[in-house]
Amino acid sequence: MRVAVFSTKSYDEEYFEKYKDDKHHSFSYFKTALNKETANLSKGFDVVCVFVNDKIDKQTIEILSENGIKLIAMRCAGYNNVDINAAKSNHIKVVRVPSYSPEAVAEHTMALILTLNRKTHKAYNRIREGNFSLKNLLGFNLHDKTIGVIGTGQIGAAFCRIVKGFGCHIIAHDISKSEELMNLGVEYLPLNEVFENSDVLSLHCPLIPQTKHIINEKSISLMKDGVMIINTSRGALVNTADAISGLSNKKIGYLGIDVYEQEENLFFEDLSESIIQDDIILRLNSFPNVLITSHQAYFTKEAMDEITITTLQNINDFAKNIALKNEIT
Repeated sequence: MRVAVFSTKSYDEEYFEKYKDDKHHSFSYFKTALNKETANLSKGFDVVCVFVNDKIDKQTIEILSENGIKLIAMRCAGYNNVDINAAKSNHIKVVRVPSYSPEAVAEHTMALILTLNRKTHKAYNRIREGNFSLKNLLGFNLHDKTIGVIGTGQIGAAFCRIVKGFGCHIIAHDISKSEELMNLGVEYLPLNEVFENSDVLSLHCPLIPQTKHIINEKSISLMKDGVMIINTSRGALVNTADAISGLSNKKIGYLGIDVYEQEENLFFEDLSESIIQDDIILRLNSFPNVLITSHQAYFTKEAMDEITITTLQNINDFAKNIALKNEIT
């Protein structure tokens, strides 16, 4: 199979070259994202391999179909950026990596919480400048605090297990309840009650119409004053303008995000010598109680291994006409 890999970084190519089987597939790597403007690059290929910020909408899919593409291989779990109905109409199958390392994302979530709380990033910079003062570095004990978890799939469950070790009370909301987590002491509550009672609120739900902007002016108004909100799931779960308002009026005490609604124009790129045109991200960066990372929660050796191996297995199964266990239907 001839595979076109879009949104390629050096580490993507490194891992595909490490695990690929030269006898069966050939890979071409494109740094550009896949969208309707770049879809013609797929000419001559059988498969496109894409990531979270590629835009595989109806127009893109129609071009892919005209170019003979039969498989869209997502090297991630989320697929909200793919028009699944358009793919089906054009007889293109879509596969994904449903689980690669829940612990990687859960551990990064805890890293954001601890960094925001204990301000280790600020302390590090101070010490390097010879400033050993503790002024404005006051944090709080996580022990005995109430942690709200929205979404208790594999990542949310991994996060709950980590939080349990800190001696926290865990409340959660999900459309399905995990008996394992309930045995761990997790209490499932209606969504509004999770908003109302959480000292720290962590988002681990997928982006679907029902969860878009689940963090908004109304839900923020229900929360405790000074609440900490963490998002390592999908950027559009948070209405960023409403979050900025919550930060400005001090309703939100801390905000940690690894994802951002408009991240496709920013994340994964070195813009240090550029003038950033996104006024919202610049506004967020102006708050001392906001911590932003660039969609790196998944980025561990173990996760990259699993993502690559599963993606290659999905492509192999398609080439051999084997049932696709990771197909999105």
